[in-house]
Amino acid sequence: MSQKNSLGFGIVVHGGAGAPLEDADGCEAAVRAGRRAAEEGADALQAAVAAVVVLEDDGRFNAGSGAIVGLDGMTIEFDAAVMDSNGRLGAVACLQRVKNPVLVAQAVSRSPHWLLAGEGAERFARVAGFPAHDAVHDRAVHRNRRLVAQLRGGQPARHGVDNESFRRLWNYPTAWPGSEPGDRGAACDTVGAVVRDGEGRFAVACSTGGSAPSLLGRVGDTPIVGSGFYAGPEGAVAATGVGEHIVRHLLSYAVYQWIEQGMPLQQALERGIDLFPDEIDVGLIAISCTEAGSRSNRCMAASSSER
Repeated sequence: MSQKNSLGFGIVVHGGAGAPLEDADGCEAAVRAGRRAAEEGADALQAAVAAVVVLEDDGRFNAGSGAIVGLDGMTIEFDAAVMDSNGRLGAVACLQRVKNPVLVAQAVSRSPHWLLAGEGAERFARVAGFPAHDAVHDRAVHRNRRLVAQLRGGQPARHGVDNESFRRLWNYPTAWPGSEPGDRGAACDTVGAVVRDGEGRFAVACSTGGSAPSLLGRVGDTPIVGSGFYAGPEGAVAATGVGEHIVRHLLSYAVYQWIEQGMPLQQALERGIDLFPDEIDVGLIAISCTEAGSRSNRCMAASSSER
C-alpha cells in the first residue's frame, strides 16, 4: 500500500474570513458531521459536503440559511462548488430558492456539465429533486438596511469601489430601496471544507450567499475552479474573502501548486495571504498528504480534525 493510501482521515472547515471566533462551535459541529460521514463509509467529497451542509443550516454564516440578502432587500443569490481528486467537479452560481446550494453543486457534478447559473440552475435544482425554499433571515434584512444607509453616506462600503456606482448601475427589478441609519453591513464570507479520506483522496466543498454590496447577478470566486477552490492528487484548498481580488490570483490553485511542489502547507497558506494588501479580507484552508491548516488576515472561525 502506498504512503498516500495509508493516510488517515483529515478535515478542515472554515466559516469565512471575518467570521467571529465565537462561532467556531459551528465549525466544530461541521467537522463532526464530516468525520461521522466518513466513519459511515462516505468518501472525501461526501464528507466535505456533509460538513458544509451543517454550516449552511447554522444560520450564523453567510451561506444557506444565514445568507445575506441583495441590495433590494429581497433577493438571495447563492454560489457553491465541489471538487475532488477523482475528477468530480460541480458548481452553481446565482442560484435562488434552495435550502442547501452545496447539494445542488454536488448534483451538478453528476450531470453533463460542471457549472450551472441563474434560472437554469434553479430549474435544474427542481428536476434534481430539491424543493423551492424561500427564507430571508431577519438579521439579513436588518444588515441590508444598514448597508444601504452606508451607501448613501461618504464611507466606502467596499474597498476601492465608489458607493455611487451601485446606484448608477442598479440592475434589480425594483427601485432603489429606502434605508435606516446604522453601522457597516458589508459581507464577503464563504464557508468551506477540505477533506482527505482514508484512501488518500482529497475533496473540497464551499458555499456562499454572495457579497454585499453587490449588483444583481454578481459572481465571486466561490464557484470558479482554481480561484475559490481546488482539489487534486496532492491536496485540497478553499479560499474566502473578496472574490473580485481572489480570482485575479487564481488563489486556490496557486496555493495547491506550491504544496504540490513540496512547500510546507503553512508556508503555502501564508504566501497566499501575502499576495493581498491588508485592507482586503482573505482566508485559506488546505489539506495535503501529511498536513492540514488554515490562515487568514482577519479573524476566521475554523476547526479541524485528523486521525
